[in-house]
Amino acid sequence: MRKTILVVLLLPFMAISQQILPEVERARVIDEILEERFNNLLPQLMDQAGLDMWVLISREYNEDPVLKTMLPATWLNARRRTIILFYRDKEKNTIEKLAVARYDIGKSIKSAWDKEKEPDQWKRLMQLITERNPEKIGLNFSKDHNIADGLDKTDYDEFMANLPKKYHSKVVSAEQLAVRWIETRTPREMTIFNQLVDITHDIIAEAFSEKVITPGVTTTTEVEWWMRQKVTDLGLETWFHPTVDVQRTSEELVGHLYSFSGRPDDEVIHRGDLLHCDFGITYLRLNTDCQELAYVLKPEETEAPAFLVNALYDGNRVQDFLTQNMVKGRVGNDILAKALQDAKDAGLRPAIYTHPLGSYGHSAGTTIGMWDAQGGVMKDDGENYPLNPNTAYAIELNTTVNIPEWNRDIRIMLEEAGFFGEDGFRYVNGRQTEFLLIPRPKSHLGN
Repeated sequence: MRKTILVVLLLPFMAISQQILPEVERARVIDEILEERFNNLLPQLMDQAGLDMWVLISREYNEDPVLKTMLPATWLNARRRTIILFYRDKEKNTIEKLAVARYDIGKSIKSAWDKEKEPDQWKRLMQLITERNPEKIGLNFSKDHNIADGLDKTDYDEFMANLPKKYHSKVVSAEQLAVRWIETRTPREMTIFNQLVDITHDIIAEAFSEKVITPGVTTTTEVEWWMRQKVTDLGLETWFHPTVDVQRTSEELVGHLYSFSGRPDDEVIHRGDLLHCDFGITYLRLNTDCQELAYVLKPEETEAPAFLVNALYDGNRVQDFLTQNMVKGRVGNDILAKALQDAKDAGLRPAIYTHPLGSYGHSAGTTIGMWDAQGGVMKDDGENYPLNPNTAYAIELNTTVNIPEWNRDIRIMLEEAGFFGEDGFRYVNGRQTEFLLIPRPKSHLGN
């Protein structure tokens, strides 16, 4: 009997953990995807960016965010000073992937520096550049995209001091190439991403259930730490600490900052509460970012009140207005302005703050608003960056809804992973259209 009970208790954990690969298999998948990206994707991106040479430079524990995504699974950091040189010969349809380092970097990037023959690493780099005589040399510096600004001043100064004068005028920012590398997802990555979002949804569903929450006893902080521990127990990581907050009849609507900071710790969850979480995980070098809602049933209830159901529907409508305006080549501020106006014309009170998602949680690419910039973001936040296909986003937004039954406004906050492809937009693993109910109603029970 005791063994039976143990198996039943472990089933939810086993159902999720069976989807998650052991470390050795994760490494294999990561390296296979890297090979595919280097050999198939990178040549296309370099051609689109008009760069025939891309040089990335990092030192150990101070890695360029782009270079970090290029390291093989067994490299957790750069080693000493790591220099990678990509050279694209469009006419011959070839791409060289060289490491000015003592070691090969994975399977594709081969060491091109023999320190015994040339002790000076910078001189060897300049030999490789001179031999190839590029038209443009892209370096990772950028005012407009933080992830594309990974070259530190020391390495930039050293590079320019050693670079022959005739090449100085050919040095340009590689920001467009860097952003495209970070934002572009391959078909295999999207297959994996679908699973990753599914795991994220499963963890939220378990957190927002009677398995974790006992009304009148459990606190929001306890649920947050349960989610954090669940991720650790599954052998995964989270890129930010989960948050859980409450809206209820006896409180006024607070500002957007409340969900991110200033929330009271250990707030006891009660029947009739509307719960909201913000949660994301990291797996196979991809990241999720998800916000979902739950309602804590009162003793006589078997479903959420109609006024909350209708409010959630309004949140879904704002999602629709946004995703319908996601058009290839349209920049973030234009998408934001049109989606907000469409929603307002429909009588809604929207706020949209959608961001790229993938290699990083707050990734590089098209920014569509910020919670504190509903009139549009500044240039250095991605204002002029167009929407490209094969990119993923956290469709993050809210709508404010007046609830007469509670004599107050509430905010329906939603966030789901979405993919923009050649055929338009789709949700990676669906979206929330119904509240998670605590406890789950049991159809065989009744008065």
